[in-house]
Amino acid sequence: MHKLSLIDLGFFLAESEASPKHVGGLMICKRPPGSRAAFVGDLHREFLTFTDVEPPFNRVIHFSLTGMPTWQEAESVDLSQHVFYHRLRRGKNGRRELYELASRLHQPMLDRSRPLWELHVIDGLSEARFALYLKMHHACADGVTMMRWAADSLSRAASDLEVRPLWSIRHRTGEGKEKRLKDKMAQSLLGELAGAGKLALGVGRLAAMLLLESVKLTKNAISLPFVADGNTPLTGQVTAGRQFATAGVAMDRVSGIRTRTRSTLNHVALTCLDGALHRYLRDEGVDLKRPITIQMPVNLRKEGEEGAGNKIGFVQVELSPPTDDPYVRLRNIGFSLRNVRSMIDSVAPEAIESYTVLTSLVGLLTEKLNLSNRLPPTGNTLVSNVPGPSEYLYVKGARIDELHPISTLPPGNLLNITLFSYAGQLFFGLIATDELPNLDRLSEYVSEAFTELEQSVLDAFKPSA
Repeated sequence: MHKLSLIDLGFFLAESEASPKHVGGLMICKRPPGSRAAFVGDLHREFLTFTDVEPPFNRVIHFSLTGMPTWQEAESVDLSQHVFYHRLRRGKNGRRELYELASRLHQPMLDRSRPLWELHVIDGLSEARFALYLKMHHACADGVTMMRWAADSLSRAASDLEVRPLWSIRHRTGEGKEKRLKDKMAQSLLGELAGAGKLALGVGRLAAMLLLESVKLTKNAISLPFVADGNTPLTGQVTAGRQFATAGVAMDRVSGIRTRTRSTLNHVALTCLDGALHRYLRDEGVDLKRPITIQMPVNLRKEGEEGAGNKIGFVQVELSPPTDDPYVRLRNIGFSLRNVRSMIDSVAPEAIESYTVLTSLVGLLTEKLNLSNRLPPTGNTLVSNVPGPSEYLYVKGARIDELHPISTLPPGNLLNITLFSYAGQLFFGLIATDELPNLDRLSEYVSEAFTELEQSVLDAFKPSA
C-alpha cells in the first residue's frame, strides 16, 4: 500500500463530473516515410500486446472510512479499458477536428475502479499524421513526473523501432529512497523536532509576509490570494464541457529576447500571456485597472529527487500593471517573479505545501458550495511550466512533431494555461470550459503578443544614432 500526500488527496476531494482532475498530453506524430496506411492501427494493436503493467500504472485508489486513502496494486489490468483507437472521418481530419476530439476525451472523469490512466491512438489526420492523447489522474503524478515517464518510453532516434509503452516500463518512483528516509527520521526524535521547528518557522515567516503586504507596509513583496478581480470571463463556477487551443513560438526567438534582456523563459512567456489576456479581456468588455493575478505551481522537489505523486506548491503571482509597452510589461513581471522566488527560497518547502493546502481548501469549499460566481477567486487563471526534451522523440520510427500539454481546471478558474518546451518550440496549451468565449482568439493573441514583445525589445536596445 502507498499513502497519498495531502496535495494528492486534495485532487480527489476537488474532483467532480464538471471538474475532473486529470492531466494530459497531445502528441502529433508523422508516420515514418514509406509506411503503410495501416501503420497507426498496427501500432494500436501492438500496444495491446504489452499486458505486463508496471507501477504506478497498475494501481487503483482505495478509500477507507478509518484512514487515509491508499494506492493498491490491481490483480490484473485489462488494456482494452485503457488503450483506445479512434479514426477521424475523411474530410474531418484537420487540426480543428483533432482539438475537438481531444476536448471531448479530456472531459470525462477516469473510472476510479480501475488504474487512473488512458491512452488514445487517433488515426486519420491529414498529411500522413496521427496523434496520441494520454491522460492520467493528477494524484498519480505532477506534470514534470508524467513528462519524464513519457520520455522514458519514447525513442531518441527514428532508427530505434522498439515499442516501449510507458505502462510496461519500471519507472523510477523514488519510493524506496523515500521510505528509508522516513524510517531514519522516525528513529530520530531530534530529527522530528527539527523538522517541526523548521515548518513552524517557515509558516510563521510566510504569514508575516502576507500580513505586511495586506496592510500595505510592503508593495508587491508577495501576491495575496483572493484579491484577483472576479468580474471577468476567466473565473467563476467550473462547469462541464471543454475546449482546447494552442499557440507556439520558436525557442530561438525566445532565446533572443532572453539574451538581450537577461530574462528567463518564464519572464518572456508570462509577458506574452499578460499582454494577450489584457487584449482578450478588452474584447470581452473588461478593462482591468489592476494587474492580472495568476496561480503558479512551483516544484518543491530537491534537485535529483524523483517520485510518484505530487510535490508542488501553488503561489500567487501578480503580473504587470496595465501598460501598452511590452518591454515595460516584461520588466514589471521580472520584478514580481524575483519576489516570488525570494519568498520560496526563504521558507521550508513544507511551509509552501501547508500554504497551498490552506488556500486550496478555501477554493475547494467555495466551488463545492457553488459560490465561485460570488466570491473572489484565488487568481484569474493558473499558468504552469513543464520543461520537455530539447530533441525530437519517436515512437516506432514516427517522429513526434508537436507535444501539447492539457491540464485541469482549479476551483474558480475557467481557464488553465500550460507551457511546454519541446524540440526547439515553446508550446502554450490552453484548456477552458465551454463557457469561456473565443478561446481561439486568445491563442492567436498569445502569438501576436510575442511578436510585439520581440519588436519592443529590439527598439529598446537599438543602438543610438
